[in-house]
Amino acid sequence: MAEPRTLMLVLHDVAPETWSDYQPFVEAVDAMGSLPMTLLVVPNFHGRNPLEQAPAFCQVMEQRLARGDELALHGYYHADVGDRLRSPRDWFMRRVYTWEGEFYRLDHQQALARLHAGIELFDRRQWPLAGFVAPAWLMSEGTRQALRELPLQYTSDPQNFYRLPDFTRIPAPGLVWSARSAWRRALSKALSDARAQRWQQAPCIRLGLHPVDMRHEFSRHYWLDLLQRLLADGRIASTKRDWLQANAGLLTLPRQVA
Repeated sequence: MAEPRTLMLVLHDVAPETWSDYQPFVEAVDAMGSLPMTLLVVPNFHGRNPLEQAPAFCQVMEQRLARGDELALHGYYHADVGDRLRSPRDWFMRRVYTWEGEFYRLDHQQALARLHAGIELFDRRQWPLAGFVAPAWLMSEGTRQALRELPLQYTSDPQNFYRLPDFTRIPAPGLVWSARSAWRRALSKALSDARAQRWQQAPCIRLGLHPVDMRHEFSRHYWLDLLQRLLADGRIASTKRDWLQANAGLLTLPRQVA
């Protein structure tokens, strides 16, 4: 019997100031039935949103856990606050490509300290924690070294999971938009349509949403429509943690360091 095909709905940059962007979308998803999501939570978004000073938001996260959602650690500040730009490539990656690659240049000790702070926050809140996703999916070698030393189960990039601590790669194609302008949204739709068709038989597809997607009717409706189409096509919604646990011995590839 063939394994069921899965979809994973993943909300990035979840924080007190972004939750209002997501709320109408989440309510629409909840109205479809019991569809678990993975919420990538930032402990102190851009240094101005400490979760422990946002009790109402934390209560919402606990309600999401009770519904079957997963909370994963998504950086700590989700901002690259380092001021030393070492090369033209460094300048491009940290000031043109993104200002939010928090773990792109951290050394081992810096990454370890920030990861410990995030894990300790989850522990204080008694939130189960299995995964870490670096902001913008950018990780230094020091970050990878730190992840090998911590009790986390997985990390990921746009097209793969990596089982920790040995970074065993598991293909998991993902769709993500750049929605900040009309032409970017149009291009994102075309690319996502083509990739969704190409990955029609993939064991899993990840839908990676961002707060900016929710601020435009065009992109917000696209994600809802795609979610409904994938469900109608027989896909089953799952969190990242649950999918990885269910497929522990089925999809692993030879070790490949991320």
